[in-house]
Amino acid sequence: MADWSSYRLEDFLLFAPRAYWRLFELHNAALWPAQPFILLLGLGVTALVLRGAPRAGRLGLALLSAGWVAVGLLFFWQRYASINWAAPYLMPVFLAEAILLLLAARAGILPVMPLWRFREWAGAGLFFYALALHPLLPLVFGRPLAQAEMIGLAPDPSAIATFGLLCLVPRGLLSGLALVVPVFWCLVSAATLHAMGEGQALVPLAAILVGLVAWALPPRGAPRGGKADAGPIRT
Repeated sequence: MADWSSYRLEDFLLFAPRAYWRLFELHNAALWPAQPFILLLGLGVTALVLRGAPRAGRLGLALLSAGWVAVGLLFFWQRYASINWAAPYLMPVFLAEAILLLLAARAGILPVMPLWRFREWAGAGLFFYALALHPLLPLVFGRPLAQAEMIGLAPDPSAIATFGLLCLVPRGLLSGLALVVPVFWCLVSAATLHAMGEGQALVPLAAILVGLVAWALPPRGAPRGGKADAGPIRT
């Protein structure tokens, strides 16, 4: 029997890096013109968040819930499974995350406003990064823009955007549970990208670090050693 210590991470890679990135190119082509619609929708949510709209958090979480369903069904089940036999087994995990986000949205969680602490600014920054900057990474790493990863279509930006929005709502059981899947996926993605020799592997790790540190900070108005004061509920 072979010594397990002799194996490297790349020995467990089931596909070539070229096949992996080509997957996103085919995925984007099949779903066009969803990309500009998602971008406009996301910018609208960002504008509502920055304005302090009382229902921005609920709307964003509900839209992200739909995005996780789309990623689970359209990407993992229909696309990623063609090069990775494990992909269909990850689909239920993404659907579970969609349910958690939908429950959090229906729970009436209000956004933490105004954005005046690291927690809120980090959350807004993570969401905007996932929406508008993450799709540009192919240009940074010498790949065509056709291989861009977008919220609601690809898992990495969807996970990073989830970190962002969960930093904009008060901490609670639902928001804590909803962090588990994004952390899990970002670790899986970082390991996969590292095995492919991609510098982009640092991105999901950085998202975990910033997201968890920001989420762990007390929301605005929280007394030391206590829970945040929810304040008056705006309708």
